[in-house]
Amino acid sequence: MANLIYSEKIKSTKTSSLFVILAMILFALFGWRYSVVGFRFIPCLYVFLGLVFCFYVINYRELEISITDQTLQLKFGVIAWRSNIENIKSIIRYDPPFWIKYGGAGVHFAMVDGDYKAFYNFLEYPRVMIGFHQKQGWVQSLVFTTRQPDKILEILETRSLSA
Repeated sequence: MANLIYSEKIKSTKTSSLFVILAMILFALFGWRYSVVGFRFIPCLYVFLGLVFCFYVINYRELEISITDQTLQLKFGVIAWRSNIENIKSIIRYDPPFWIKYGGAGVHFAMVDGDYKAFYNFLEYPRVMIGFHQKQGWVQSLVFTTRQPDKILEILETRSLSA
């Protein structure tokens, strides 16, 4: 059994509020379009997207970060990421481009600076980026938010260099 070295749970009122507002707007649009045209494609699209954001409210409520002597694990509700410490090539503080920083919260993937990156983030916290020796699927780098980037940098640099 691996020894737990670090654990952090992060919540974001801003991100949760954004998802609640988007869900409410989409449900209001559904109600308006349904009253005008009935049950057609666009009203169905609005209700579907409203339900997606309801899922976001529940699933992206809390990000759990766990580091053991062997693995780094991130968990956003039912969506999890696990990497072996020995696969970590580099770790740095990361300030993403504006469109990535404010263009999405939760889990998303994007090609940035020539690398396909996975993002596990909230809108308002600092981020760290981990580069991998070997890609995990298509992903070459993992970016995630934390309230303690310096502590995570120290732990992972120490562990990955000794691995």
